[in-house]
Amino acid sequence: MASPVSPRPTVLVVEDEANIRELVSLHLRLEELVPVEASDGDGGLALARERRFDLIILDLMLPGLDGVTVCRAIRRDSPNADTPILMLTARREESDKVLGLDSGADDYLTKPFGIRELLARVRALLRRGEASQARAAAGSATGPVSYKHIEVDPARRRVRIGTRDVGLTFNEFELLYVLVSNPGIVFSRESLLSKVWKDQTFVTVRSVDTLVKRLRKKIESSPADPDVILTVWGAGYKAADV
Repeated sequence: MASPVSPRPTVLVVEDEANIRELVSLHLRLEELVPVEASDGDGGLALARERRFDLIILDLMLPGLDGVTVCRAIRRDSPNADTPILMLTARREESDKVLGLDSGADDYLTKPFGIRELLARVRALLRRGEASQARAAAGSATGPVSYKHIEVDPARRRVRIGTRDVGLTFNEFELLYVLVSNPGIVFSRESLLSKVWKDQTFVTVRSVDTLVKRLRKKIESSPADPDVILTVWGAGYKAADV
């Protein structure tokens, strides 16, 4: 009996430059992925709200809704709240890259980019998503953690603070789980890079700072004066001792 064929991963490509959008989609098809195209922010957001994708490639500068607005809306209200997002930007300033990550993107790539580098990042983000789904299906690789008023359940990918559920991106969830599973233990930025981003060697330690900032906004009662994720100056970050 023939084994069932697994559906190919779908990738939402939101890019207003037709030549770039078509080139990206062509190479995604060569990788046996299924691209779904949108040429502006409004169309991309509408698609992201209609169905779930395995990956989203999102341009920063778009007609209508810009990429940052679209990214935040996807994270806030769509079936893709935890779907990996790769943001494309023509701007090389660090502030623009941080803005993209701060809006909820998992990675960024500066234009002009090489197609091999793009595909390497696509593969890395897809592998990460597949690993997360496998852990959730197994349900036994990592157990739930209760920390102060926070409950983190990896099998259900659920975070509850008090009586409310909090939606986190993949990286935000992984970072929180690492820290609250080891209260009081200081993790260097390099250590967190290896635990959260794993094989994505192109990510820098600045990404850790940006991710911590994003996570604090979601779980801390006062992000400017945190009592869960603490900065250990000159060393890294830790979850406060219980």
